[in-house]
Amino acid sequence: MDNRQSTFLSIIIPTYNEAGQIVRTLNKIHAANETHHTEIIVVDGGSTDNTVALAVAARAIVVHSEQKGRAAQMNKGVARAIGEMLYFLHADSIPPINFMHDIRAAHSQGVKSGCFRLAFDCHHWFLRANAWFTRFDLNAFRFGDQSLFVTKAVFQKSGGFRDDLYIMEDQEIIHRLKKHGRFAVLNDSVVTSARKYLENGIYRMQGIFYATWILYYLGYPQARLVKLHRKLVRR
Repeated sequence: MDNRQSTFLSIIIPTYNEAGQIVRTLNKIHAANETHHTEIIVVDGGSTDNTVALAVAARAIVVHSEQKGRAAQMNKGVARAIGEMLYFLHADSIPPINFMHDIRAAHSQGVKSGCFRLAFDCHHWFLRANAWFTRFDLNAFRFGDQSLFVTKAVFQKSGGFRDDLYIMEDQEIIHRLKKHGRFAVLNDSVVTSARKYLENGIYRMQGIFYATWILYYLGYPQARLVKLHRKLVRR
């Protein structure tokens, strides 16, 4: 059978030095159902560790992006994708076991784009409370850690991710996607790594996110936001 006719879902994962996370994520995807209707595209932004080799070994298609940055890398993945539906996933986020079925069901009900709720791999009360709010369909609670699915047609109509955005690219595109059809927050949760919170302090990291969000909507230029983010976030 021609894969170009049978592939429903293209999973696109941007990476940069994710050797410690990528294998677990890819293995979880392979363990999910309906994988014969799926292609997995890892778009690497120039990793200096063995992310690429591990992704290849885990049966992912690897695409190399000349431009580093999630927005540019995800657009690069779309150019290679053959699926009717696109699913953008962070390298350190694990989708629900039935995510393919859930996305297909939503699509059959007329949903053109959407995401899952969020959960962290840490049970701190503040992170649980933070994740609880992601069940609401409010743009203020939409971030890339929740993953994002969208029909390829709607993604192209919207103009795709803005390559010039290195921060808030996931929030920015939601406003445009919603103009082209129904958006839905599905009931199950993507489990994402709390590593940034644990490395930077849970409350401190949340404060950085809030500050970035406010400054973005006040119109601060990307260069200043990126500089501030790099200064504040411990890596």
